Amino acid sequence: MRAVVCLPTYNERENLEPMVRSLGAQLDPSRDRVLVIDDNSPDGTGALADKLAQELPWVSVLHRPEKQGLGPAYIAGFRHAIAAGAELVIEIDCDFSHDPAD
Repeated sequence: MRAVVCLPTYNERENLEPMVRSLGAQLDPSRDRVLVIDDNSPDGTGALADKLAQELPWVSVLHRPEKQGLGPAYIAGFRHAIAAGAELVIEIDCDFSHDPAD
């Protein structure tokens, strides 16, 4: 595994699929991964993330039991990515405040 893009979410149902697909267009799916870190979003973001992970083999989901904030979500994602053997860990917000093409 080369790179893992950590994508924290909380109530990002509307943005999640467009962001994941935008990232997929930029990544090498044979080597790179997207890790959705969901803080038990009440809008169904976590369930949509699971659906995307079933469809797209380069997507995985880390479910957290409650909203704990952006910083702790990134730390959990970084730990998960490093434990999985990532050579590069990238952070990006799901609300498109970061351009996936960058």
